[in-house]
Amino acid sequence: MNTAACDMLTGPLPDTLPAPGQVVRCRTRTWLVESVEPSPHGAKVALACIDDDAQGDVLEVIWDLELDTEILDRQVWKQIGGKGFDDPRLFSAFVRTLRWHCVTATDPRLFQSPFRAGIRLDAYQLEPLRKALLLPRVNLFIADDVGLGKTIEAGLIASELLLRRRVKDIVVVCPPSMVPQWRDELEARFGLLFETLDRQAMERIRQERGWAVNPWATHPRWLVSSRLLIDETYAGPLRDWLGTLRPGSLLIFDEAHHAAPSSDNRYAIDSRITRAVRDLAPRFEHRLFLSATPHNGHSNSFSALLEILDPQRFTRGVKVRVKDLDPVMVRRLKEDIRKRVGGFPERVVKQVDIDGLPTDAPELELPRLLDEYREVRRRRVASSATRRQQAEAMLVVGGLQYRLLSSIEAFARTLAAHRRSMEKVWSAEQSSSKSDGQTRLMISGDTRAAAVSAPDADDDRAELPPEELAALEDDSVAALTAATPASTEADVNRERALLDKLTALAEDHRHRPDARIRALVGWLQQNCCPAIHVPSRSGFQPDTAPAPSPDWSGTRVLIFTEWEDTARYLQQMLSSAISDTAHADRRIAIYRGSTPADRREEMKKAFNSDPAKEPL
Repeated sequence: MNTAACDMLTGPLPDTLPAPGQVVRCRTRTWLVESVEPSPHGAKVALACIDDDAQGDVLEVIWDLELDTEILDRQVWKQIGGKGFDDPRLFSAFVRTLRWHCVTATDPRLFQSPFRAGIRLDAYQLEPLRKALLLPRVNLFIADDVGLGKTIEAGLIASELLLRRRVKDIVVVCPPSMVPQWRDELEARFGLLFETLDRQAMERIRQERGWAVNPWATHPRWLVSSRLLIDETYAGPLRDWLGTLRPGSLLIFDEAHHAAPSSDNRYAIDSRITRAVRDLAPRFEHRLFLSATPHNGHSNSFSALLEILDPQRFTRGVKVRVKDLDPVMVRRLKEDIRKRVGGFPERVVKQVDIDGLPTDAPELELPRLLDEYREVRRRRVASSATRRQQAEAMLVVGGLQYRLLSSIEAFARTLAAHRRSMEKVWSAEQSSSKSDGQTRLMISGDTRAAAVSAPDADDDRAELPPEELAALEDDSVAALTAATPASTEADVNRERALLDKLTALAEDHRHRPDARIRALVGWLQQNCCPAIHVPSRSGFQPDTAPAPSPDWSGTRVLIFTEWEDTARYLQQMLSSAISDTAHADRRIAIYRGSTPADRREEMKKAFNSDPAKEPL
């Protein structure tokens, strides 16, 4: 290389080079620049990593030859390292001063986190924190009633343990629908930033860091859906990250009763989520379980759940003693808090009886016909199937009953899916009887995956769009129906006749207001707006009387329903009933599992605002 070229390479450094003390992005990681020196091949930059999964790692690069580099010159980054480092003696004196003044780090009777959180503090919420700090390892079960603030209590404990340097890593496991709420609560109230680990996060981390990196090691605080713990894609790297025991780690498990073994029989049988949590929980130094329903009525199941929490105190199958349970469990009901400090309104459950219906009302006729169909189907499977096959064959009737109890609209769609599958069963029976009158066949179907109940908030299906959820429900009904044992003794004619009657009656009334709709609309007319139309059995009729006031009162109403078809039916009926009232197009909104997060926040804000400003 000639002299001019060497002078050019070893001359003044270009302005685009980082300076010592700056923070840069290089090779998908964040680094602190320690020094910059000229070299024959370009500027040699010494870097120290500040990412969570590689803190302190050093790297030297030729800056001009690196691809995709960035100097993070935002104001917050400019302050880091800009003034250099303190003298070691001065810094050690500062650290000792902090330690001498932080007496709460060693005294379990003094708290820090309640005074560093953005919350309105209630005295009863300090009890879980008090019990947690008295334990050598925080193995605590918070079993407070719904609405008492278990999330706040868990956040106080986590924040306190972080302040005392007893915890470095936190993993929050909760139902899928609760992940956004946990993230928002912990950030807004405690200033704790959590990353959500899901499929998108896994893909992003691997794109940035490579396939060899463990995603759990890239951040100290994670939120993960409880459903993902049974997926080896997520559970395997989590076990590797935790090892046999990870010091300074905290597991917060919301809705922990899902990890309790099922106890339909005498012995508690482990589910997949039970086995997953049983394997992972002992690898955390601290464990915090949350559930408003910790006991399912079976002592074996309860003791098995407590063994996962604290295997030193509890043993599966051994009766739980009160003196062992008291140090590790906090259980209060709203009635208990209301009697002592007040603040919670009393819940009044009022049953509304609907009577006086004519004998031919569809609300009475459909259950009667469905009960007849249930008996015919029971006789079909009584002699031609095993007990398990009989139970599976009757599941579809149970699903139809659930749907009918919800609404005729929901029942009609499920009945149509069942009828289509029964046509295939009848055709298979007819073909079989022509070839061999003595043959009995079983139409196979994947009944294990079939679902006859509506998805709750803990079910991943709850987050599906309505169209996908409806298709999944139809497939489930078809799979259950396809498992019907074919029998030459079946009364096919009676089955057809009953399904024909059920279908005709359901189709005729599925779009009409039923007795419950009429009762509900009548209540809304009395309490919300006198201009609401109360329908008759045949539908909504135009009023001939003078129009009442279209203005609404300040009363707001929440209506809960399990099935998407019923929610759609309710929206149609109520929209027709309030069509002549003020701001009718802004009165109704549906909040479902698939509702986007921003839309959810809009609805919650509108519903809790002044009714004079927000008509929802």
